[in-house]
Amino acid sequence: MTDTLLVLNAGSSSIKFAVYPAHEDGAALCAGQISGIGTAPVLRMKVAQGDGQSEALRSFGQIAPDEGHPGLLARLLVWLEGGLEGHRLVAAGHRVVHGGRDFADPVRITPDVLARLDKLVPLAPHHQPDNLAGIRAIADARPDLPQIACFDTAFHRKQPRLAQIFALPRALTDEGILRYGFHGLSYEYIASVLPRYAGARADGRFIVAHLGHGASLCAMHHRQSIDTTMGFTALDGLVMGKRPGSLDPGVLLHLLQDKGMSPEDLSHLLHQQSGLLGVSGGLSDDMGELLALDDPKAREAVDLFVYRAIREIGAMISVLGGLDGLVFTAGIGENASSIRARIVAGLHWLGLRLDEKANADHGPRISTPDSQAEIFVIPTDEERIIARHSRAFLHEASRKAQ
Repeated sequence: MTDTLLVLNAGSSSIKFAVYPAHEDGAALCAGQISGIGTAPVLRMKVAQGDGQSEALRSFGQIAPDEGHPGLLARLLVWLEGGLEGHRLVAAGHRVVHGGRDFADPVRITPDVLARLDKLVPLAPHHQPDNLAGIRAIADARPDLPQIACFDTAFHRKQPRLAQIFALPRALTDEGILRYGFHGLSYEYIASVLPRYAGARADGRFIVAHLGHGASLCAMHHRQSIDTTMGFTALDGLVMGKRPGSLDPGVLLHLLQDKGMSPEDLSHLLHQQSGLLGVSGGLSDDMGELLALDDPKAREAVDLFVYRAIREIGAMISVLGGLDGLVFTAGIGENASSIRARIVAGLHWLGLRLDEKANADHGPRISTPDSQAEIFVIPTDEERIIARHSRAFLHEASRKAQ
């Protein structure tokens, strides 16, 4: 019987999952997602077969259209434990978006930990509740299964203090109103594999651009986070699919005081109506769709996305005191060659040079030999990082038990 780890990234309408070996850093035995939660749940997954993977649409049987996380995750556990013959789940690792001040490392989930994570829901209202719903669903279905929380904020918690604080009264800073940063699991993965691509230069001054529906930058030195564009919440920084990124706080006061918006209205505006969707006049929040449209509003949304990315990369370079490398990752970063080309063109003054053919082929190295900094496209793998942390937890627990 082979021990395995279940990795979960639970969202409001989908649950991404993967199963990894529990005692070695191997590839996923299977991976997939349950989509259409709340409407028509469907399971799609890839199962490892020899040197490759086969993709298939798997059926749960009869499912009520409105079946939620608890029932679906219970079904998934039954399917995995029955469908992966010769394998036994021994732990579950979860992506949790916000760890606040208290959680700078992965942690075993207990009732006390879960209660403390509940208090952070207002800081990530469109992520944290679903992450915690996944934890509770597994606890209900398998109360004996150890669960480990891995935090998107943790990678940034060792940043210099000046990168973490706002210019607010010290008492508010002491209460925990800080720049936490996000996408940390993605950045941690890129940091872990960067030597494969950049060799000894990997410990130099790198900027990683995690560009997806949610987007941010991370300035790294010695593969540690030095600064990042997201802050107290995941609303700050770059233009995103539906989120505005950096915004003058006076705009928020104006909307509340002069436009009569309620806090709930404002939250909906910032989380669901802004970003690419808002600038495009409601055309789309999807970069691929906007790039395909011949519409001036779509072009302006894309132009603003690129402009803000270039501006923020410039700020990160200043923090680092130079640049040795730039990495593109996540959905847009890995797949939108035209966006990468436009961002690099905006950094031409730095001596960055793009290999057009390599960029069209999506890398991994997309800079020319004479470029002053190396440029890479590296697919991220947050699930593998969660599996590593969960595996380390099991190893440590076993060591202590001996």
